[in-house]
Amino acid sequence: MHDRGMLAVARTLRARGFDVVRFNFLYKERGSGGPDPMPRLQDCVTAVVARAREETRPSRLIIGGRSMGGRAASMLAADGFAADGLLLLAYPLHPPGKPDQLRDAHLPSIAMPTLCFNGTRDAFCRRDLMENVLTRVGARFEMHWLEGADHSFHVLKSSGRTDADVLEEVGETSERWGAILSS
Repeated sequence: MHDRGMLAVARTLRARGFDVVRFNFLYKERGSGGPDPMPRLQDCVTAVVARAREETRPSRLIIGGRSMGGRAASMLAADGFAADGLLLLAYPLHPPGKPDQLRDAHLPSIAMPTLCFNGTRDAFCRRDLMENVLTRVGARFEMHWLEGADHSFHVLKSSGRTDADVLEEVGETSERWGAILSS
């Protein structure tokens, strides 16, 4: 939750009217090397959302996360988790270098409005593979490609863009999407 990129995205979303709750999964808090099994990750997301609902009583609840956190939230959404929307940042469609190990089986089951950001240079999400997945998801799943960005939403200087440009694009797109959810 203290990752520089995660902090920058959270600041960007807050500036656009989103309340953002950041947290570490339990394995990170314990200092473990590898992540917990997915059911434990999902339990952690569920507990954080329950606490946020209790403490803040939000009028609109969007679940989501970055990379594995987004994957855990998307699996909850596919199982019918009660939320108004799903925001995915750098969805890990497959492990780097292993495009045959897709993590897409649950995505067509997501019924809630979804906004997914991935960079066109993301080693965890080959664009052609995601485009194929998008043919099987509902119309409420919006994919937004960040030109030249990698898994951390970083762009090369040679792209002519800056990381700040990418964050601005994430902010503008999220704000527009959030306004549609509220209407």
